[in-house]
Amino acid sequence: MRVVHVAGGLMMALALAGCQRTSSMDSVNTQQNIQPLEAQPIGTVSSSQLPDPTTDTSGQFPDKPTTDTAMATGTGAAGDTAAAAAGLDVKKEAMVGNWKVANGASSCDMFLTLTNLGSGSRGGTRGCAGELTAMGSWEVAGKQVVLKDRNGSPIARLYKTADTQFRGTTNSGQPVSLSR
Repeated sequence: MRVVHVAGGLMMALALAGCQRTSSMDSVNTQQNIQPLEAQPIGTVSSSQLPDPTTDTSGQFPDKPTTDTAMATGTGAAGDTAAAAAGLDVKKEAMVGNWKVANGASSCDMFLTLTNLGSGSRGGTRGCAGELTAMGSWEVAGKQVVLKDRNGSPIARLYKTADTQFRGTTNSGQPVSLSR
């Protein structure tokens, strides 16, 4: 048994000897050699008086967005007024999920959630063309579903025509329909 202990001790000593620092590592420089930046010339500094804040600044800033009441109330084009009158009641919770979209001659997918985004709920499209590529949110306003772009401006309005069918138009007049 003593031979085993001696052999084990010898192996341990050899292993620890391998962990010692070698002299070849002493020549490695671990300090960063950062050179200071040279001063750069700057342009001239100018000063002027700020405009009076009580004066008219209407030319400085863009006008705030206006709410499209025709879009929100369904009083847009004549065809939309008829669709609004014949439209079925819409429940926001029933809209959530995946929809197949027919937009003119093309088709794509639309996803609607209940996650708040501005004044509406988050939504998006995949594979769509035209105005629907900019869709970022949606909301239910009365008997219509309003699709909005990422800035919150309406881009289309749809009315429920059956349990899983919605029809309407985009701002440019393109027909749009949703179905499951």
